[in-house]
Amino acid sequence: MKISGNTISGYNQEVFKEHERSLAYLAGTIPNTEALIRRLVEFQVAIPSWALGTGGTRFARFSGGGEPRNLEEKIEDIGLLHALNRSSGAISLHIPWDIPGDAMAIKALAAEHGLRFDAMNSNTFQDQPGQEHSYKFGSLQHVDKKTRRQAVDHNIEVIRHGVELGSDSLTVWLSDGSCFPGQLNFREAFQNTLEGLKEIYAALPAHWKLFVEYKAFEPNFYSTTVGDWGQSLLYANKLGPKAYTLVDLGHHLPNANIEQIVALLLMEGKLGGFHFNDSKYGDDDLTVGSIKPYQLFLIFNELVDGMDTRGMDHRRDLGWMIDASHNVKDPLEDLLQSVEAIMLSYAQALFIDRKSLREAQQGNDVVSAQEILQNAFRTDLRPLVAEARLRMGGALQPLAVYRKEKVRKQLIGERGLKTVATGL
Repeated sequence: MKISGNTISGYNQEVFKEHERSLAYLAGTIPNTEALIRRLVEFQVAIPSWALGTGGTRFARFSGGGEPRNLEEKIEDIGLLHALNRSSGAISLHIPWDIPGDAMAIKALAAEHGLRFDAMNSNTFQDQPGQEHSYKFGSLQHVDKKTRRQAVDHNIEVIRHGVELGSDSLTVWLSDGSCFPGQLNFREAFQNTLEGLKEIYAALPAHWKLFVEYKAFEPNFYSTTVGDWGQSLLYANKLGPKAYTLVDLGHHLPNANIEQIVALLLMEGKLGGFHFNDSKYGDDDLTVGSIKPYQLFLIFNELVDGMDTRGMDHRRDLGWMIDASHNVKDPLEDLLQSVEAIMLSYAQALFIDRKSLREAQQGNDVVSAQEILQNAFRTDLRPLVAEARLRMGGALQPLAVYRKEKVRKQLIGERGLKTVATGL
């Protein structure tokens, strides 16, 4: 389904005076609001094709109804999100969950909704129907050469699909590892994985990037072959200039200083992108900013500072994507909340008084440095985010419009109550 621009405009008129007052107050109290709004207008976050359905736990999955039944309907759902917030202008596909049957038609459908194709994602963490060799004991790390060959060939196939769709990057996440001591030889597993990644890297088109994603644990619980940012960076450095580390916010042990990791990867020119989510205990895949909003802000602080220091383009030089699992929420509502949290944290990071912060740091003025950061974090910049949406033709209050239009009810009417989307 679609929500027309006229419908969105009608809802905007109902709340415009309230928005105008909030915006005027900010414009009168903080400098450079226009510059901040322009940066927000340019910023886009990719939505993964696998996040349009209800997620689950290791024990159950509870469908919310009206889930997309195919790739075309997933594109329509992301197009709906983008129509509302104007900041979800990219889609990231997961193969083989979302193999395009007709690449040209899929590309045209995405363009119709104002979407481009972000990073492609391979899948060697689960066996597919008819698959000859099992990944039960790993894929690229596997002791069996034929299994490793199968995993390499799959990634090269994913690159081919990406080329047809106009993507320019491949994300490789491996569940490879071990559950018990002695199960595998760490060095051999690393070397096998490296050799496979080298073959995949060699198959990249000239302008493509390879993102090596890491994760501390799960599904294996004793070791992970790409278990932290150091191991990912080792692979990226050994592979070459087109290889980068990808940071998933949930893929860290509790209390890891993710903002420091981000700063150092940026310094080395090896940060490729992000999978945004939030967590309380582990890889919980919760709504972005729902648990640790200050941490999200501190990460964006390092991103903005590091990217500006290197002269990077905030729009395209890093990959920005949500990777969440919607266990009890309407997936589309959850994604609207996540994009809003990302845009707000980005705005707050842009708002930081960099000159004063630098002076405080150089003078070892710890109190002032803390006050500068917390002042930016505590400043409500949601009117600026809303104004950016308004200028692009989006909704001032996307979630409210979604609910007033009874979108989920309409999707259930069109698709049925028992549909189950491929993905998480």
